[in-house]
Amino acid sequence: MSTLYSVGKVTLAPALRLLWRPKVRGLDNIPRDGGVILAANHLSVVDSIVVPIVCPRPVYYLAKNEYFQHRILGPLLTGLNNIPVNRGVGREALLAIDAAVPVLKAGKVLGIHPEGTRSPDGRLHRGRPGTAKLALDTGATIVPVGLIGTDRIQPIGARLPRPASCEVIFGEPLDLSAYERETANSKLLREITLKLMREIAKLTGQEYVARYAQRPKAERSPADGQSPKAE
Repeated sequence: MSTLYSVGKVTLAPALRLLWRPKVRGLDNIPRDGGVILAANHLSVVDSIVVPIVCPRPVYYLAKNEYFQHRILGPLLTGLNNIPVNRGVGREALLAIDAAVPVLKAGKVLGIHPEGTRSPDGRLHRGRPGTAKLALDTGATIVPVGLIGTDRIQPIGARLPRPASCEVIFGEPLDLSAYERETANSKLLREITLKLMREIAKLTGQEYVARYAQRPKAERSPADGQSPKAE
């Protein structure tokens, strides 16, 4: 854990908890050691802030490589446990998230959003297979996470977050023992991913939609794909 992350955990995190008043349940479901994937639904850009300020263990996230080219933002992101990856779609995106493999094999915690981008309508959309692939490749434990109300803190289109309450629910770790001896293939990844999304839906009460979420057109460039951090 970096010095900047440690300082932020002691100084900034308490202020944000006071501002957003997160109600937290299920902290005991987070393993105390070993690689862990916190797989959460995605309602707001602040989701990757809310989870770390309530999690007792340091949380790492993947972020677009271009952000790290900025002389100020780059070191800041690195200091806050962000890992640079190149954007991509399809197989490129799956390969990109391999950047998280060393983090998980080192016994650390990775935050991820299986939907691939923020939900445009508040519903829970189809998950992408990267989370399942990471778990099978590293032996990390998947903990489903339900976020409720973070879209009130910073709705899509809002430039800045605002004071509002939210809820973070850490579900029971996903049991993948039935898949340990199976060959990892696209069918298996889809099966695990669907199981994960159903667990997240139970935590949040969201309607599940069996299609991928799409980023609002105003936030996309013509060549834009899904962010690897959300695979």
